[in-house]
Amino acid sequence: MTETYTYKVSAAGRVNLIGEHVDYCGGKVLPCALSLKNTVFVRPNGTDKINLSWTDLPDKISLELDKLESYRHLKHAKYHAGCAALWREAGHKLVGCDLLMDCTVPFGSGLSSSAAIEVSTISALATAAGEEFDPVEVALIAQKAEHEYAGVNCGIMDQFVSANGKAGHALLLDCATLEREYIPVRLGDCAIVIADCKKPHSLVTSKYNERRGEVEEALRLLRTRISVKCLAEVAPAVLEENRDLFSPVVYRRAKHVVEECERVRLAADAMRAGDMKAFGELLNASHKSLSELYEVTGKELDSLAHAAQSHPACLGSRMTGAGFGGCTVSLVKKEGEEDFKKYVAEHYTKETGYKAVFYPAELSDGIVVEKL
Repeated sequence: MTETYTYKVSAAGRVNLIGEHVDYCGGKVLPCALSLKNTVFVRPNGTDKINLSWTDLPDKISLELDKLESYRHLKHAKYHAGCAALWREAGHKLVGCDLLMDCTVPFGSGLSSSAAIEVSTISALATAAGEEFDPVEVALIAQKAEHEYAGVNCGIMDQFVSANGKAGHALLLDCATLEREYIPVRLGDCAIVIADCKKPHSLVTSKYNERRGEVEEALRLLRTRISVKCLAEVAPAVLEENRDLFSPVVYRRAKHVVEECERVRLAADAMRAGDMKAFGELLNASHKSLSELYEVTGKELDSLAHAAQSHPACLGSRMTGAGFGGCTVSLVKKEGEEDFKKYVAEHYTKETGYKAVFYPAELSDGIVVEKL
């Protein structure tokens, strides 16, 4: 099926170890790129069309290069059309080509299948046109496509690590400046375990955009008293001093953000030092905040995280991604990993009726281009 294609271009899904719902507040995050990927097999076709097909879907869709703005209604192809339109708008060359998509990032899992699709599509289009590309620019254009074509007002984290991840490392990313540090993931006798609660969710129809509006309101109110660029700059003590500005809901949202930013700093220190006990405790604290202050977990993610946290081999567990469904990430002693999975699966199904699925957590590079 893929023998006649010219290039194989892939981009990674991601797991965010800690730093949830702070990327769009200018905070630092600590994600890793995963071996779960979206792969695009690409070949130029000498026409004025981008022809799309999928390994797991019967759909075959053609996008005319001069009509890319007219495909926003298409369920699957709107991402690709948006990426192509915005890549060209940024001054890059497009050529007619055939794209075959093969995605191993589970959809709706909170592991950023959409970012992997966007980043790999742009990289494949550039490769088909014979252009070198900058992974940072690819990430920024992919984020813009998510905003304008998918209707999700996301931060930069997902697209950035999908494009710029490094095997064996976590990426400490300042989402305000894009300054970054690659931190070797040295887990010692521990492993990262990713579990999917398998409750369907959608970022567009969830309360994701509502949460962003609430923290933007917090920032607006703070600016009536203090000079601040973004909510992530605000120290917890300063937030407390100005608590009277906020409604109870807006205060809770802001409190999560400022405290989560501090947890990211401490988690990065713990990872550098190989202190997995401290790292695990920060995962637990992050989940508690996401559940009680930011309110993006729900019964399923809470049940999955609490089952994980109650197992003796688990040092810490939290939801990862936007929430409202998706995955947890847990730090587990390797010697107890199999028993941990069995225990969590049984307890979770008993409480919710859903069956959790566990995914490999191998840490990978972001964009990979291979000549076939």
